[in-house]
Amino acid sequence: MRFHLPSLLLAAAVSDVVAFTPASQLNHASRASPLRMAEVSNIPGPPYSGPASKPILDAVKYPKDMKNLNMRELKQLANEVRWEVLESVSKTGGHLSSSLGVTELTVALHYVFDMPEDDIIWDVAHQCYPHKILTGRREKMPGLRQLGGISGFCKRKESEYDSFGAGHSTTSISAAQGMSIAKSLLNKRKNNCVAVIGDGAITGGMAYEAMNSAGYLRSRMIVILNDNGQVSLPTGTPSAGGTVPASQLSAYTSNLLVSKPFQDFRDFAKSFNKLLPEGIQDVNKRIDEYARGIVSGGTLFEELGFYYVGPVDGHDLDNLIPILEKLRDSPNDKPVLLHLKTIKGYGYPPAEAASDRMHGVGKFNLGTGVQKKSSGGNPSFTSIFANSLIDNAVEDRSIVGITAAMPGGTGMDIFGRRFPKRTFDVGIAEQHAVCMAAGMACEGLKPFCCVYSTFLQRGYDQVVHDVAVQNLPVRLILDRAGFVGNDGPTHHGCYDLSYLGCIPNLTIMSPSDEIELKNMVATCAAFDDGPTVLRYPRGNGYGAKKLQSMFGYKLENGEIPTKGEVLEIGKGRIIRGPGAMVDTSSSSRGKERKDRVAILSFGTRLHEALIAADEVEEMDDKLSVTVADARFMKPLDVELVRELADEHGVLITVEEGSIGGFGDHVLHFLSLDGLMDDGELKFRPMVMPDTYFEAATQHEQYDQAGLNSQHIRGTILRLTKRMKVPVLEEVEAKS
Repeated sequence: MRFHLPSLLLAAAVSDVVAFTPASQLNHASRASPLRMAEVSNIPGPPYSGPASKPILDAVKYPKDMKNLNMRELKQLANEVRWEVLESVSKTGGHLSSSLGVTELTVALHYVFDMPEDDIIWDVAHQCYPHKILTGRREKMPGLRQLGGISGFCKRKESEYDSFGAGHSTTSISAAQGMSIAKSLLNKRKNNCVAVIGDGAITGGMAYEAMNSAGYLRSRMIVILNDNGQVSLPTGTPSAGGTVPASQLSAYTSNLLVSKPFQDFRDFAKSFNKLLPEGIQDVNKRIDEYARGIVSGGTLFEELGFYYVGPVDGHDLDNLIPILEKLRDSPNDKPVLLHLKTIKGYGYPPAEAASDRMHGVGKFNLGTGVQKKSSGGNPSFTSIFANSLIDNAVEDRSIVGITAAMPGGTGMDIFGRRFPKRTFDVGIAEQHAVCMAAGMACEGLKPFCCVYSTFLQRGYDQVVHDVAVQNLPVRLILDRAGFVGNDGPTHHGCYDLSYLGCIPNLTIMSPSDEIELKNMVATCAAFDDGPTVLRYPRGNGYGAKKLQSMFGYKLENGEIPTKGEVLEIGKGRIIRGPGAMVDTSSSSRGKERKDRVAILSFGTRLHEALIAADEVEEMDDKLSVTVADARFMKPLDVELVRELADEHGVLITVEEGSIGGFGDHVLHFLSLDGLMDDGELKFRPMVMPDTYFEAATQHEQYDQAGLNSQHIRGTILRLTKRMKVPVLEEVEAKS
């Protein structure tokens, strides 16, 4: 019988690996890796508590202070850092579990590499709290994500140890490759660039564009795939794909974890290779390359030009540090992908057990993990949207929902529980989400593509090329419009009105309150003549009492309607006349045009406009203030604008957006229509200033932007000459 030598050698290698594998891992019932067999940490409690003191961490202010620590001390440092994160976030809120899951990795990276000369790029960077603690910012953690404090993400201007800023996902591999190429061309002494990317972020197409390029250009870099099985927020939401992570890649990498970890097999294969005659080593090298694919499944990344290492336990410093050292010292210029398996929320049982792994939390009780929430409160705009969409979907089977890995943040988790087969989570892939929605619309479905305003920036070309040019009835639902608070500039929804307002065929609307939000969901569902955009902010509704007392609603039995009504496209409404919402026929207010003021609001600044109107009229009995709700930016209610311009001496627009949005559209119309030609109308747009706003509460950010009620009041008083306007030169001189 003839034997094929490569087949024999491969069989022998695999056979010896099986013999080398512990018996516990051969049992079918425990095929998962040792890490996955211990899904919950063995920590006594509750109540949970950390170390009474942190002597190792106290001695480590910067990464250079770690270099002489031994393995036992490094493990203790990791434990102390983990509890430092827990203690800090329990008081400030923030992204908790992502940081807990990479604590050992962070310690290992800073021990092995030399920042800031070496570059470590954290994808998204919401997992950077351990990194911040170890790079001189421990004492600043009480101000995390607070006004005047440090960011919850990496920021280059904050520290030389933050190699690349982030907040959105899937940027790290591209940035690392760019840095690697630059170091090489500039002949820098060292070229160590490390990108840390999660199995959620790697679902984004840009990651594959970067890997394709890095493999082709043979860029020296290390990509660390942090695989924790948490693709969406939260993972496990019922959808058309089931309750598994929204990624076939996640399923692929999960399959890798049932086999022997690659590094163990690789070490054994090398020792086995040394036993063979020199003439066979080249043959065995080819066998080894093939066997790696079979045993570890690394061929996907290898086909992209990467050298694949893994899976490796991301919490095992004994194994992780020497692997990183070996990769650091390798003269090879081929890009490497190190596949780590970690547990999100590792080391804190409440986080490991939570459905969302306590991804983003408010202040919480450290001993129990219970978050501190305000009692009662009105429903959020997100939940109001989701439940309104359900109401419409009950009657219209063509309605479907799409999310890009944010079911919890967009309300698609609520919709998915009611209509799992009509809910589609595409992973972090906004471009795909928008284009897929366009395809659905072609065949007669009514897709509601639900993303954060800031994330739609990633799918802009699809909005233009695939939706608007073809005039397809895709419903773009933009949550988190306006300021978002503590996540800061990468997450504010400031720009959508500007970048969408210039696109033909779009109908753009924004509700002032929860009743209007319900109406606009119904309007989007009923409108099939083209694409619609519905934007609303982070926050809660106002409740029936305030809707009646301030907004003038006449609610039957004092209750908010359960279902919305279809609005006339492009029609706004007047909310408040002179003297508030009463008969003012005998009022002496506004006898002269210059004393008549109109506020045209777009979105939820209407609440602040109404407060300002009341305050102004209380201060001056000659001034009259009309407040209108535009409802639509496109098409603009030109009849309403003409009415306000003709009857008032002052017209102010207020919006939750940047320069180039609603106010500019109104000003453009006023100019073209000649409504400002006689010089009798003063116009002022109130928008977000042309700058970035750092972490703070939403109210603080609107205060900084000059868009709260006192700023609207001040604008009215200045334009009606009730208040002196400081000359710009005088302001600059004082400053």
